[in-house]
Amino acid sequence: MRSVGLALLLGGSLAVASASAGENDAFHQANELARQGDYPKAIAGWQALAREGHATASLYWNWARAAEARGSLGEALWAQLQARELDPGDAAVEREVDRLRSTLNLDPAEIAPEPLASLRRFNRRFHLAWMALLLLLVSLGMHVTWRLARFPPGAVGAVWATLALGGVVALVVVLGGMARPVGVVVRRGAPLIDGASPTAQTVGSLREGEVVPILERSGDYMRVQDSSGARGWAYQADVRGIQ
Repeated sequence: MRSVGLALLLGGSLAVASASAGENDAFHQANELARQGDYPKAIAGWQALAREGHATASLYWNWARAAEARGSLGEALWAQLQARELDPGDAAVEREVDRLRSTLNLDPAEIAPEPLASLRRFNRRFHLAWMALLLLLVSLGMHVTWRLARFPPGAVGAVWATLALGGVVALVVVLGGMARPVGVVVRRGAPLIDGASPTAQTVGSLREGEVVPILERSGDYMRVQDSSGARGWAYQADVRGIQ
């Protein structure tokens, strides 16, 4: 991964992220627990760091390795998808996502139910919000100069072309921001139930690793839609949101 050191974990790798001394100590401690094979405690350490706002692509990469080592493939895929959100340009993460998808016997469509999510990652990777703002400011400056001075015909066209390009980039940013929230089924055989209640009846089951749109949340439950179009409620412990 970019800007990180690498160490071995079960033939894979542990990434070492740059952070404050305290965060680094906790991060390295979790890494060491993973090397020793204590995956639950290692994951608890990374989870605590993420909960405190110190989540990085490296952290989720390591989390995915530990989750896979203990047989939790859905959790591993979720962690790699989280890493991809934080570092959309990392080819190694993309390869891991595809490998885990294949291992779970999922179709590509089953981990990409929200088309606009790819635009959101594209926005993050290329900082399109800043690019749109810059293009619009440049266009405004050129427009003001055009009004105050006589531009040649070609230069006038450049003013409108810059404005149009800025508008297109801004539209991509807006569309990416409209992507629905999604979650990953992290437990094998997770039930799909007919209500957000302890007495609700099971109406089906969700596939481990499948990415599902989150339609609504209520307490410890979330309403989701699977790849077949079936809608129902799932326990939040069984479906983890991608941020």
